[in-house]
Amino acid sequence: PGFRSPDLVRRDWVREAPDLVWVADFTHVRTREGWMYVSFLQDGFSRRILGFTVRASMGAELVTSTLLQAVSVRRRTNPTFVGDGVIHHSDAGSQYVSLALTEKLLDLGVAGSVGRVGTAHDNALMESTIGLYKTELVNRRAIGWDSRQELETATARWVAWFNRERLHGELGYRPPIEIEMEYLQNQRLPRQAA
Repeated sequence: PGFRSPDLVRRDWVREAPDLVWVADFTHVRTREGWMYVSFLQDGFSRRILGFTVRASMGAELVTSTLLQAVSVRRRTNPTFVGDGVIHHSDAGSQYVSLALTEKLLDLGVAGSVGRVGTAHDNALMESTIGLYKTELVNRRAIGWDSRQELETATARWVAWFNRERLHGELGYRPPIEIEMEYLQNQRLPRQAA
C-alpha cells in the first residue's frame, strides 16, 4: 500500500478558482461482459469532469489513468500546466492509497487528500456526480449494457453533455464549461485602476 494522505479538503470542495481541488471516485456497472468500473475526476470549482476511465478491473491503473487524463485535458488549453497547487481528494479506497497513485501524484506535484474511512460525506461532491451518472445514464437503459465499449462510448457522450450542456443549480443553472470560460475571461480583463 501507499501512503495515506490526510484530509486536506475537510468537505470544502468548492474553491474560488479551477485546479485547486479535484475530487475522484469510481463506481461499478454491470454489463453482459461482466462488471465494469468507471472512474471519474472532477474539478471542485466548476464541477467539470476532467477525466474518466472504464475498465474491467478496479486496480490502481483505473484511477491513475483518470488522473493522467485530467492533466492531459488541462494541458490542451495550457501546455505549461503542472499539478502544483492542486489537491486530489478521494475516499480511502485501496486504489486511492496505492503506491502507484501516490507516486503519480508526487511526480505531478499534486497533493493527495483522503477522507475518513466509511464516511461518504467526506467525498460528497464526487458521490453526488456519480449518483447523477447512475440516474441520468446507467439506470435509464432498461435493456442493460452489452459491453465495455458500449458503456465507454455512452459515458463519453454523457460527460460531454454534463460539461457543456447540463445546467447545475450550484452553478447558477449554468454548465461547467461556461463557468470555466467566464473565470478565464475575467482573469484576462485588465485590472481597473482604483
